[in-house]
Amino acid sequence: MDGIVIVDKPRDWTSQDVTARLRRVFNTRRIGHGGTLDPMATGVLPVFVGRATRGVEFFEHAEKIYEAVLRLGLTTDTEDITGTVLTEVPVSVTDELVEGALESFRGEIMQVPPMYSALKVNGQKLCDLARKGKTLERQARPITIHELKLLERGENTLRLRVRCSKGTYIRTLCKDIGEALGCGGCMESLRRVSAGEYTIDEAVPLQELLDAENPGKYLRGVDTMFRFLPAVTLTANQEKRCRNGNTFSVKLEEGTYRAYSQSGEFLMLAKVEAGVMMTVKSFFAV
Repeated sequence: MDGIVIVDKPRDWTSQDVTARLRRVFNTRRIGHGGTLDPMATGVLPVFVGRATRGVEFFEHAEKIYEAVLRLGLTTDTEDITGTVLTEVPVSVTDELVEGALESFRGEIMQVPPMYSALKVNGQKLCDLARKGKTLERQARPITIHELKLLERGENTLRLRVRCSKGTYIRTLCKDIGEALGCGGCMESLRRVSAGEYTIDEAVPLQELLDAENPGKYLRGVDTMFRFLPAVTLTANQEKRCRNGNTFSVKLEEGTYRAYSQSGEFLMLAKVEAGVMMTVKSFFAV
């Protein structure tokens, strides 16, 4: 079986746990996921099965949208609610202060990755070092917060919608917002509601997949991850050249396209330059 299944990842599962179980469900070793989620996070986790794994590389830079709950007045060593409490103070911040703090994190900002992360230094994961009580200096990295919106305010919580670039740590964003407000904060919960072209409305609960008699019905074509691009149907001769890895002339504007056969098979992600179509990545069965 080949295709992409959009999993609604449950809490306390790692992304690797999910793919390991789905290897057995789909009876294949060729499987991968698009965008790691922390164990405590839930939501959209695209899983690529069989030949669809050729598309994983195009998902690395996909834009993602999260809904996070920030607990104010509480800081932990992991920057989320699961960690050891470091400080706990009363919270007294106005709506104006909250909006001012959020505004300061919109756009291009620098963020220091947390120690409890999978980033490697000298071949060792930071989280493994952190569990041994070690702390290393980390360099701040540029990220982009395209949208940061307050959805709801509780007594000591802020529910936020975050649309961000690759490499953003929402836990760290929560911590940094808490610091900006002067009371500290940590992430209480996190749900990914969108990743690339896929939304939570399309996601299948993991248990439903594990219990399914016909899990293949949940697979969608790998071309769905490129559905924002225009589609073009090739002629028989163009299809032959495509399958042989050759370029060919087309009367199309420059840009990137989804290319299909006359029978509707998704053949490739293609690029057109100066009237010539070439393969970016092929997806047809060999």
